[in-house]
Amino acid sequence: MSTLLVKNIHTLVTMDRDRRELRNSAIFVRDHVIEQVGLTSELPETADEVLDLQDKHIVLPGLVNTHHHFFQVLTKVIPAAQNCDLFNWLKTLYPIWANLTSESIYVSAQMAAAELILSGCTTASDHLYIYPNDCQLDDEIAAIQAIGLRFHASRGSMSLGESQGGLPPDRLVEKEADILKDSQRLIEQYHHSSRYAMLRITLAPCSPFSVSTDLMRESANMARSYTSVRLHTHLAENQSDIDYSLSKFGKTPEDYAESVGWLGDDVWHAHCVKLSDDAILKFGLTGTGVAHCPCSNMRLASGIAPIRKMLNHRVPVGLGVDGSASNDTGNLLQEARTAFLLARVNECDPTSMTARDILEVATLGGAKVLGRDDIGAIAPNMAADFIAIDIERSQFAGAQQDLVSALIFCPVPSVDYSFINGRKIVDRGQLTTLDLPMLIERTNKIARQLVM
Repeated sequence: MSTLLVKNIHTLVTMDRDRRELRNSAIFVRDHVIEQVGLTSELPETADEVLDLQDKHIVLPGLVNTHHHFFQVLTKVIPAAQNCDLFNWLKTLYPIWANLTSESIYVSAQMAAAELILSGCTTASDHLYIYPNDCQLDDEIAAIQAIGLRFHASRGSMSLGESQGGLPPDRLVEKEADILKDSQRLIEQYHHSSRYAMLRITLAPCSPFSVSTDLMRESANMARSYTSVRLHTHLAENQSDIDYSLSKFGKTPEDYAESVGWLGDDVWHAHCVKLSDDAILKFGLTGTGVAHCPCSNMRLASGIAPIRKMLNHRVPVGLGVDGSASNDTGNLLQEARTAFLLARVNECDPTSMTARDILEVATLGGAKVLGRDDIGAIAPNMAADFIAIDIERSQFAGAQQDLVSALIFCPVPSVDYSFINGRKIVDRGQLTTLDLPMLIERTNKIARQLVM
């Protein structure tokens, strides 16, 4: 067992039950779990590792990213896809993604995770739904375990090719029996249901327009036969998504999801831009979660998800940066600010979303969406996942009256410290677990090869 003391915190945003914000505070960690939180003067004076923040930092729980496609780091800002809507964007990129390899998956996962971690993320879910050549979800898992991010790995899938009325080309889909067999293997090999687990598996058929009804049902049945294996997919992302569902199934996306058993507190859907009022009520009643991806939705002109209405009806909502080819970045602090501003625009009401509201969505909200009660807050018996940001940065000049709100109103490009599972992953703005310049060089080399 090892101990960690982080002391002399200028402002500690706990996100605990009382939403306390403490001055001159400290955190004491034993192994990977927070043991004490309080004033520096009240906590132990020594530990195996001591970090003195010298009254110059704001500390808050690590942010939670609930939806991403790590492999898309390799196809940022592709010229032919810059001005497309969702379906045309996918059709443009599918042929490029067909060239992905095991190395591509590994390197892109680390690059995406590095972006996330440096922008305050300590837990992320990724949705890998394409497996050409020698690609496996194992590649991504190995990459993330090496960098140290808390990870929910989603075994995505596409089984319905163009010849069967789906959107992806036939060469990129898998046989459903193979998908289910691999899903079971991954759960039994990697999934951990215990508290503070660093790795969990999710079953995540890509979307209603790329898999069959049978696969949706069978995936749900399989997930529910294990402890804490959750379900995830894309839903109601834009008008074309709605039109496809009505034409193919004679149902709205939310009614289709319900018909295949995809509502419940073990399910979360990405985007949900076009959810009806009735659907929002049903999501709230069933505890069905939503990953809100505002930058991607704006980038693809999909619309604005009504998250204020969702939150009012107790729908669990978390943030997602979505794929780095539709954002085109992985900055979770930026995503929080965008979600905050966009909610105000959507409601035409500056009181509809506060900075503290969106910080809660980015921490506790994401934790709830992922089915976690051990992350998202800085309190005893919670995982030691937290970040620290220097308040003497230029972005905070003139904003000292409310530093907590300044995190959203005046966001910084990166964090100064990040602890994940009690381990220092970012130290004075630098990643400690990998060589970032070398990773950037490898990423750029593979990205060039991919589009040649």
